[in-house]
Amino acid sequence: MSQGARIRDAAATLGMAYRLRWKRRRLLLRSFRKRRQLSAVADRTGQIRPGAILGLSTVRNEAIRLPYWLEHHRALGVDHFLIVDNASDDGTRDYLADQPDVSLWHTAHSYRLSRFGVDWLTWLQMRHAHGHWCLTADADELLIYPHHDTRPLPALTEWLDRRSVPSFGALMLDMYPKGPLSAAPYAAGQDPCEVLTWFDAGNYMIQKQERLQNLWIQGGPRARMFFAAEPRRAPTMGKVPLVKWDRRYAYVSSAHSALPRRLNHVYDETGGELASGVLLHTKFLHMVTERSAEEKARGEHFANSALYHSYYDRLTEDPDLWCPGSTRYRGWRHLEALGLMSRGAWL
Repeated sequence: MSQGARIRDAAATLGMAYRLRWKRRRLLLRSFRKRRQLSAVADRTGQIRPGAILGLSTVRNEAIRLPYWLEHHRALGVDHFLIVDNASDDGTRDYLADQPDVSLWHTAHSYRLSRFGVDWLTWLQMRHAHGHWCLTADADELLIYPHHDTRPLPALTEWLDRRSVPSFGALMLDMYPKGPLSAAPYAAGQDPCEVLTWFDAGNYMIQKQERLQNLWIQGGPRARMFFAAEPRRAPTMGKVPLVKWDRRYAYVSSAHSALPRRLNHVYDETGGELASGVLLHTKFLHMVTERSAEEKARGEHFANSALYHSYYDRLTEDPDLWCPGSTRYRGWRHLEALGLMSRGAWL
């Protein structure tokens, strides 16, 4: 490479770093302004002790999922939950307010205009999570990772701390039943994977996004069933859900990418493997058919909701996502063998 080319590359790198630094500052300022949209329902943040692992989520009408979601992540080692309830009317708010390890805020403002809840959670992280490991997950996402059944999150985060690794990546894996979605009823408190026993093992496309240096992963049953004609419009499946938080950090797009962009370096470009996990995505429980009609009408879940009208319409038709290539879920060791998660040096 000529000296002139090296100078141009260095200038471009510096320019990108400058623009991303200002983008992060704008996101933090935006979240600071959105703080007025939150009203405390049960503020127990005084219970948060140094070193506590925090769980964060924005929820709406998730009373049926939350008992197991909380149980699962408590068992992993989450000490305290910071949750925003976005105008639930199914008992979610009262249920969460009664949980002794939950601090709860309420808002009726737009989920979409809060960057899908990220602005609200960023403010709570700025205020309460500095220096803490934070797990950010939706109510339909269950984090697992190699040895999660015998090595809880404090063991994983201590291992990451010793290596000065500030973040941990995960693939969001769509789980589904065999047969129509409504034919596999789910009860509150039940493990969703007793109902959603299948997943797609190998139809994933991965590319590196140069701007944020995150992995853009697409595939699974949603790409196969609902976006076959335009697979690049399918939802992205890569996330960075576990981060050693600093009040200067900000998620850019849900937990799919973050700034500073070193937080997105949850992969090895040299051919090796870094430790990673999976977010078991339990969206396709029986109530998804009814809720899809509601979410289409609300238009709150995608930046360009019109592009997803046919997606919601297909879900209201109670589809069968199973196909001959579907794989039955058999636990984390099976997912690791398939290459969907990795223990890396985490032995």
